[in-house]
Amino acid sequence: MQTQETEDRILLIDKPIEWTSFDVVRKMRRLLKIRKIGHAGTLDPLATGLLIICTGKFTKRINEFQNLEKEYSGTLVLGQTTETCDLESKPTEAVSLEGITPEMLELVRNNFVGSIQQIPPMHSAIKIDGKRAYDLARKGIEKDLEARTVEISEFKLTRVELPEVDFLVVCSKGTYIRSLVRDFGARLGVGAYMSALRRTRIGTFNVTDAQIPTA
Repeated sequence: MQTQETEDRILLIDKPIEWTSFDVVRKMRRLLKIRKIGHAGTLDPLATGLLIICTGKFTKRINEFQNLEKEYSGTLVLGQTTETCDLESKPTEAVSLEGITPEMLELVRNNFVGSIQQIPPMHSAIKIDGKRAYDLARKGIEKDLEARTVEISEFKLTRVELPEVDFLVVCSKGTYIRSLVRDFGARLGVGAYMSALRRTRIGTFNVTDAQIPTA
């Protein structure tokens, strides 16, 4: 039998690509042989990085951790869009990026810093009438999602090699980076989708201190 000390944990996990957040919870539940376990903030299957796992009495702190500031790094592709805003669906045919300059990218980027209105992607875990949006989207059911206010503390373009742009984002709870990428591309008039995403920090918790789980 496990002691109270081993049952009550905060675990920092570096989620591998193509694992769901629930995959991590399920594997940790089996490894630790504990039923009371949960994660503090979903990561999409194609995203990697920091996932906070709470067990035992620390599950009471999940909401606290979910409310913390998040930091992400990633890559977007300009000139194409996808239905899911990432590579879970096929990109459209590329359009010309002629006329897109570094100065234009910076000008548009600046519009997405601070308090902004954002509509979550239809392929997301948000609930609509008790059902997950992505389940409805996969059945071809389109619903209007309400815009929400989120806070973008930082949005930096760290590498520009068109059509690819690397970025760093520091944001509030509830921010969808796929939506940020989608809206950034739309504002430029050429579209964009997210080709890579990694969560590097939650509050003071850093992915450099996280463990990579095994299958």
